[in-house]
Amino acid sequence: MLLPGPEAQQLAIYIGWLLHRVKGGLVAGALFVLPGALAVLALSMIYVLYSGVGPVAALFFGLKAAVVAIVFQAVVRIGKRALRSRAQQALAAGAFLALFVFGLPFPLVILAAGVIGCLAGRTGSNAFAAGGHGSAGAGLPDHESALGAELPPHARGHRTLGVAALLLALWLVPLVPLALFAPQVFADIGLFFSQMAVVTFGGAYAVLAYVAQAAVDQFGWLRPNEMLDGLGLAETTPGPLIIVTQFVGFLAAYRNAGALDPLLAGTLGALLTTWVTFLPCFVWIFAGAPYVERLRAHRPLAAALSAISAAVVGVVLNLALWFVLHYWFARLLPGPLALELPDWRSIDWRAVALSVAA
Repeated sequence: MLLPGPEAQQLAIYIGWLLHRVKGGLVAGALFVLPGALAVLALSMIYVLYSGVGPVAALFFGLKAAVVAIVFQAVVRIGKRALRSRAQQALAAGAFLALFVFGLPFPLVILAAGVIGCLAGRTGSNAFAAGGHGSAGAGLPDHESALGAELPPHARGHRTLGVAALLLALWLVPLVPLALFAPQVFADIGLFFSQMAVVTFGGAYAVLAYVAQAAVDQFGWLRPNEMLDGLGLAETTPGPLIIVTQFVGFLAAYRNAGALDPLLAGTLGALLTTWVTFLPCFVWIFAGAPYVERLRAHRPLAAALSAISAAVVGVVLNLALWFVLHYWFARLLPGPLALELPDWRSIDWRAVALSVAA
């Protein structure tokens, strides 16, 4: 979680690397994403072709209720783990207000939380003290497990910077012709999701808050209810939740296909999104895996991670309320600062009832 991007994917790559070095990391990381990517691509095509059909529309209406419940559950689950002190609770509240009331950029909120935690760690404060890492589970001693408290012997001294540099080139070099020669939507997809891979910390739900609001408000690629639909699809498919970004890329390119066939453009947009979202994970892990044990013992970094985890609670609460407002109410009214206020006359009681039941 100290790295930007989806931590579940990075954990898969890291475990593969611990077990079988570079080959293991490549195989574990690729196969962790592939089933979900294929499933979401197929479901995205079904969505644009048949989402207006009555039974399919009803299915997605129900999925939205499940998504609202799941995201609120995530707030509770993450909060129980991350908010152990008054300082962490205050940081979570501050992150929520910064996003929900003042509309500050997500990367700035997470960066500020990390800096606060790091400074607290440097001064010796225990306000953001992180929990320790135990040994491997199932009663195994470390020397019998690749997942113990320390690196296994075969991984020590094994450098992977060359592989990381090659993957970095595979990630960044194609962005140049995209920016110069491709239709604007592909350049926007490549650059935005590459930026997301660099600046998003704190887990899938924190990333989704950033992606949802940028895709809806900044780029206009899809509507809020469609973002909820995409998250519902991602929740019901295998693989990491962040695979919902592929749905966003598909709709963006599908609706801005230009001279291309819309389904072909959507497929290319989806593949490009997945490429620039998940390839950086391999770069970060192969660049830093041999040094991770030293990072674990670094007190300011551990405190920064703890502070980011606390801020993420506020970030995910902001996402949950954003979903509720756009699912329960047909119209929102502009309020002071960055607030959006519900028009209570437009409430959909079916949506409320389904959400409560979920």
